Amino acid sequence: TDQAFSNLREQPKPDERLVLVNIGRLSRMQIAQELSIISKYKPRVIGIDSYFNCEGGLRDTVNCPQLLDTLANLMLSDAIKQAGNVVMVSKLLPKTATANDPKKLESDDYYDSLELSDPIFSDYADHGFANLPTDANYQEDIKECRSINPKKMVSGNPEYAFSVKMAMKYDSVKTMKFLSRNKDEELINFRGNAETVDVRLKTLQGQDLEQSNFRLLCYDIDINDVMTENFDSTLFKDKIVIMGYLGDYFGDPAWEDKYFTPLNKSVAGRANPDMFGPVIHANTVIMILKGDYIDEFEEWHKYLIAFILCTLTVALFKVIDDKLPIWYDGLSVVLQIVQIILISIVVVYAFVWFSFKADLTIAMAVIALVGPCYDFLKPVQAILEERLTKRRQQALSK
Repeated sequence: TDQAFSNLREQPKPDERLVLVNIGRLSRMQIAQELSIISKYKPRVIGIDSYFNCEGGLRDTVNCPQLLDTLANLMLSDAIKQAGNVVMVSKLLPKTATANDPKKLESDDYYDSLELSDPIFSDYADHGFANLPTDANYQEDIKECRSINPKKMVSGNPEYAFSVKMAMKYDSVKTMKFLSRNKDEELINFRGNAETVDVRLKTLQGQDLEQSNFRLLCYDIDINDVMTENFDSTLFKDKIVIMGYLGDYFGDPAWEDKYFTPLNKSVAGRANPDMFGPVIHANTVIMILKGDYIDEFEEWHKYLIAFILCTLTVALFKVIDDKLPIWYDGLSVVLQIVQIILISIVVVYAFVWFSFKADLTIAMAVIALVGPCYDFLKPVQAILEERLTKRRQQALSK
């Protein structure tokens, strides 16, 4: 499916309902200014993919110098309050007793609390958790993202993902349709990446730095263009705006808050992550609004298909072995190779044409093993038949 994601699909058109805004490493005062500018153009929803709190709960000016800038905090708080339609990120925190137990990850009692921005900010905004399912233990680790958890239970109460909360504010009907699928984990139907072309390092200019072939998911705008209001007055009106880190500037080859996704140009041997966190949230929002979900087999479907294909293959082997015993060895191998190639083609194009992830790994493994197993069981069958024949003859002679 990665091949289908990154190379075989048609280039989708940019979704005009959503705009990505870079906040780089702006201070809280500058983010307040950026938010105020965006807000006056009347967007429907503003999502802020950044935390405004003291890391580790250490609320002193040594460990959290942001507390010293009272004016900046008040400005940001007021900007959020005046906007009135802001969704901020939160973080799901697991129970201490289950934090290191992966078996508990999908249980309803795995999480018991949320990390929010300080009340001066979060009291005036809605929130959704930004946790993404990855194998990374720390934010700085190399991360791969393919899916989201739409909803999680926290101390018995439902909490929704950041992207789901933004989509809910924009179109509650389509979002409820998405949630009615009632899946703990949804594969993201990635449509594109952010176009970042402002390359400032001379050594990198003229090079193709993009890590994916689908570069234009939606409209995006860098810091300076927002601050100078260098954009069309209709850019933000009635749109979903996601403010987040897209590099220190467009074209910055930073790895911070960046993930490997199926859109990566390099399907094998990936060297560089290709997508910033806010762009992943944007892809999820667009998937929800378009209703363009990725469906997949239930677990029992995979085993049933594997059983059916195995049975048919064994039957075909038996026919070849009985009718064309001289050609059996060659034909059986060719048959297995053809089946595996056909299944691979079906998997890829089921995804390209129908957004269906046909995971037939078990079926392909079974088909690959049918030949050796059949060859192993043939002499066993012959021995059993010989013994049963002798016993029958002995019984008849008595």
